Formats: sequence, C-alpha cells, structure tokens
Amino acid sequence: MTLTKSKYYFEALDNYPYSLPDCLEALNYALSYDPEDADSLCLMGRIYSEMLIDYEKAKLYFEEAMLCDVTNLNVPQYYIKCLLDNEDFREAEKLIQYSLKIKGIDKATLWFYRSLLSEKRGSFANALKFLDDAEKFCFTEYSLNVIKDRKKFIKSKMPRKKQND
Repeated sequence: MTLTKSKYYFEALDNYPYSLPDCLEALNYALSYDPEDADSLCLMGRIYSEMLIDYEKAKLYFEEAMLCDVTNLNVPQYYIKCLLDNEDFREAEKLIQYSLKIKGIDKATLWFYRSLLSEKRGSFANALKFLDDAEKFCFTEYSLNVIKDRKKFIKSKMPRKKQND
C-alpha cells in the first residue's frame, strides 16, 4: 500500500456512505494508483451493493477483490451480505465455509450470516443453532446483544406448537 493510495482510500472510506460523490472521487483516485487493491475494490462493491442495489455489478468488484487478495479480512463479510441480498444462497454458503478458515477473520459475523442464510431458507432451528456458534465468537457486549436480539426475533417467527385439549 503506497502512502498516496492509502490517503485516497481512507478519504473514500471516510466519506462513505454520507458523501458518495466525494467517496467515489477519492475511490477512483485510489484505484487509479492501484487497480488491484482489495480494500478499494471492496468499497466499490459496497457502493454498488448497499447504495445502488446493483448486486451483479457489486459481485464483479467483490470477485476481483478476492482474486487480488484471498486473505483480505474485509472483503468476505461484505461479499457474503451481497450474495445473501441477491439470493445467491449456494455461493454465500461456499464463501462462508471458505472464510471461516481465514486466520483473524470475524467469525461471529460469519456465523451470523450463516444463520441468516438458514433463516432465508426457512430453517429457523438451524438459524438458532448457527447463532449459538456466533455467540462463542462474540467478544464485545454489543455483538453479543445483537446475537441475543436476533435469537428472540427468530423464535418469534417460529410456529407455535398447539397443545391438545
């Protein structure tokens, strides 16, 4: 990472998502200095995924970022979210399995997304099981509360068993 590139990348990151024109200007500078920078490509993917809701274009940027740096800790979480939003469930599941093997990655987030995948597939019991796995990797009160709140939400969606009178 060159100092010039990092300046533009961090400027872009600082402007995201509040000032997209400034973010895009800085990001284009960053990518012109280093077109293979995984973090810059990831941020461009996020813009397409989160702001423009153009999942196919976003996936191209995320794929390129993964090719440029397969050990990047930022790319998988945003790429997985994009795949889930686009209902590319098989691809999301494969990426989660791969990402769990990356040293230093936020496993709580990955297990949270694995739970979300099960929930979207209609398997609430599995979703709760994966949230139990996520809890094991929570190291802040905030992340633990997010997991607990999600468990309550999923349980509220589960069908109630009828008792025989």
